[in-house]
Amino acid sequence: MRLIIGIVLVFACVLGGYMAMGGHIEVLWQPFEGVIILGAALGAYVIANSGPVLKQSLGVFGILFKGSKYNKAAYLELLSLQFTLYKLVQAKGVLALEPHIEDPHNSQLFNRFPTFAKNHHAVEFMCDYLRMVTLGSNNVHEMEALMDEELETHHQEQERLVSAVQALADGTPALGIVAAVLGVIKTMGAISEPPEVLGHLIGGALVGTFLGVFVAYGFFGPMAQSLRSTFEQESKYFLSMKAGLLAHMSGQVPVMAVEFARKAVMSEDRPTFAEVDAATAALPAAT
Repeated sequence: MRLIIGIVLVFACVLGGYMAMGGHIEVLWQPFEGVIILGAALGAYVIANSGPVLKQSLGVFGILFKGSKYNKAAYLELLSLQFTLYKLVQAKGVLALEPHIEDPHNSQLFNRFPTFAKNHHAVEFMCDYLRMVTLGSNNVHEMEALMDEELETHHQEQERLVSAVQALADGTPALGIVAAVLGVIKTMGAISEPPEVLGHLIGGALVGTFLGVFVAYGFFGPMAQSLRSTFEQESKYFLSMKAGLLAHMSGQVPVMAVEFARKAVMSEDRPTFAEVDAATAALPAAT
């Protein structure tokens, strides 16, 4: 919804303002200028980026339209999940986790928390480190360093996509100039034509510059920033898991381990202590 509102505002303000000051909207219809700019931008994008980034790019609009899924409800669910896991360890020992972490998709415990269960990367992250705990790894500092390395790798994978879209934003104004220069070259071939014909040709050439700058700063640049914001929110979700896991490994009781995890959440999405306490009190015992 936010993306659609933004797109409507960009078009309404730019084109509406142009028409309000007496501009003729049909003059801006220069499809071949668009082919030159957007086609060259697409080609440059393919040249500049690796296969994994190009594959990841196919989902860009899905990410932008959906926005971040890490809201207050998602964090409350995550904290409830962590409380359930740590309470199970406290009651039955660490080996009680094995049936759940070895087959998380069929685990009744994980499926009780559907937002988390549908997040493949989050499930994998949680299960991998709990599995290490069941195998006897209890050095908190080594585990923290390993988590940091994995999260940094994941961040770099996401940043490749953000950088690719930002490079697209940075390059399209120059491609607009290319389209404008080609339009001027075409105009020079008709230099003997009357002024009204030359004016139409020059106006068409200048549309190239307009279109390059318009799509760069009206769309590609904001898209890159929106992606970065969404990925940063995802990063906080994993940092919350990390904080809870490390607190649990350090020997904190479940309620305190969850409090460590809660404190890692951004203030606008962070459930209160009372909300977490009420949610965890209503949870059935894990088996």
